[in-house]
Amino acid sequence: MKKLLENIQTQIESFNTEAQAQVEKGNKAAGTRARKAALEISKLMKEFRKVSLEESKK
Repeated sequence: MKKLLENIQTQIESFNTEAQAQVEKGNKAAGTRARKAALEISKLMKEFRKVSLEESKK
């Protein structure tokens, strides 16, 4: 669970960095990287929900 939370935090930081580069500098490649990070965050959040539910049943 702890590793999962670290992965989520890392992806959120990556998304923030890339999204800022796209918005502030008009960097199109950063937009692509931000979208990729957003997809990864979505997957990680689904995994977090699954693990969290399993933990709450114990």
